[in-house]
Amino acid sequence: MSVALVYEDQPQGNPLDIIEQVVVTNDWVYDRRADDELAVEVPGQWCNYSLYFAWREDMAALHFTAAFEMKVPVHKRPCLYELLAIINEKLWLGHFGLWEEEGAPMFRHTPLLRGSGSMVPEQVEDLVDIAIGECERFYPSFQFVVWGGKSAREAVSASLLETVGEA
Repeated sequence: MSVALVYEDQPQGNPLDIIEQVVVTNDWVYDRRADDELAVEVPGQWCNYSLYFAWREDMAALHFTAAFEMKVPVHKRPCLYELLAIINEKLWLGHFGLWEEEGAPMFRHTPLLRGSGSMVPEQVEDLVDIAIGECERFYPSFQFVVWGGKSAREAVSASLLETVGEA
């Protein structure tokens, strides 16, 4: 089934042009590989994150990933997949996955932009802020599973432990 609406077709702008402006403003290292691809490196508290944006004009979709600087050994991946399932239940926007070729955990989201004309800088800022925020929040969970020998549930519990009071 396909839903059809009557609307006037707006020309779709390339959102990577807006994203590139935000990247330049923040003085992040980037590479505009093609008109439809942009790679960016963003510093975080735990590691640097490799952001990747890919524009699909035919779908009016922006594929976005934020990959960790972390390699997950093959023997740790079953526990990591359990961790991904637990973490993804806690997310409102996007999801975590494993970049199989590189063995790197990553946050992924694909906003659909049909009819919007393009993106505005505030949308780019929100997308990146949410992704980096979730990466920072769950990075310790990934570390606990991959290098700390914790189960997926133990790792999430330990990394989401909230402190009370001041030291």
